[in-house]
Amino acid sequence: MFILKVKEGLARRGALETPHGVIETPVFMSVGTAAAIRGGCSTDDLVEVGSPVELSNTYHLHMQPGEELIARLGGLHKFMHWERPILTDSGGFQVFSLRNLRKIKEEGAYFTSYLDGRRIFMGSEESMQIQCALGSDIAMAFDECIENPSPRDYVEKSVARTTRWLRRCKDEHERLCSQPGVVNPGQLLFGINQGGTYDDIRAEHMREIAKLDLDGYAIGGLSVGESAEEMYRIIDAVEPFMPADKPRYLMGVGTPLNILEGVYRGVDFFDCVLPLRNAQHGNVFTWGGKIRILAEKFKYDPSPIDEGCGCPACRSYSKAYIRHLLKADERLGMRLCVLHNLYFYNELMAKIRAEIERGAFTEFYGHYREILDKQL
Repeated sequence: MFILKVKEGLARRGALETPHGVIETPVFMSVGTAAAIRGGCSTDDLVEVGSPVELSNTYHLHMQPGEELIARLGGLHKFMHWERPILTDSGGFQVFSLRNLRKIKEEGAYFTSYLDGRRIFMGSEESMQIQCALGSDIAMAFDECIENPSPRDYVEKSVARTTRWLRRCKDEHERLCSQPGVVNPGQLLFGINQGGTYDDIRAEHMREIAKLDLDGYAIGGLSVGESAEEMYRIIDAVEPFMPADKPRYLMGVGTPLNILEGVYRGVDFFDCVLPLRNAQHGNVFTWGGKIRILAEKFKYDPSPIDEGCGCPACRSYSKAYIRHLLKADERLGMRLCVLHNLYFYNELMAKIRAEIERGAFTEFYGHYREILDKQL
């Protein structure tokens, strides 16, 4: 059950109850695609940096080690030693990213394994079966992610197929959750809005899938070629038709500024690999903007990444030391940057929640939207 606690404009402060705890929203989910965070971070590290939700990917876990193994070991929570909520993506985006290796038909998607070249099929029922075996708290419906821009005719046909796939997902999910011995019988199901960059197709699709009364709804198919301004426009077009009593999830987004803009427009859930990918290259986020820690000016800098930050990196290490680690290709350098970035994102969400509660988010948004995207 989702409870909407407070609103300020379109910004929402809520809470979603799941079998592994309540998710306070707005929230950022740490991406652990194959049940692990890149950079050598454990689930204990995730707890330390304040991550409330972990996201894993159905496609990757199906490929390796396989959902049968994970189910046999008690489900994904036990497998990866994580007691907080987990969301599993359906695999639809990965099918999109394998466009040279896949073929989409009415029944689902056929694609070639990146591991051994074998032919694999995934459809609505298969995606639900895998996610139920994993035992995540939130399962995502199987959809087709469309490249932006795409011809209107193709988008219309794709969205209609995604709607048919969603109905199949709902039916199969209800059947699976009623079976004896299922790993997580309280698993929730979110539907996904598609429609490329066509506002009217997006709005109509949202109207249609809202009738299915799912546990939550996502805006998918963004951050795949469109500009930030187009993304914000699409959120504005879709939001009026998203059920007010259900959580809203903007998939695969984004930068701290993207998150501020999303919350301002009524979004509750976010995820992105960006804090991890940036950390790989020594790019770290601070309350004054983004820092490239490999820059020469930090060679002798004895200060932490961000003064006042409580992350494991800033509590103990200087910019100069972390820069040295990255220059020497020591894995500890990337690990410290990952921990810092995840801590920053979680701290950002905590501050956003607090500002909405006290009716000051608009002021917070106006101040930090001019700062957080700056390169220092």
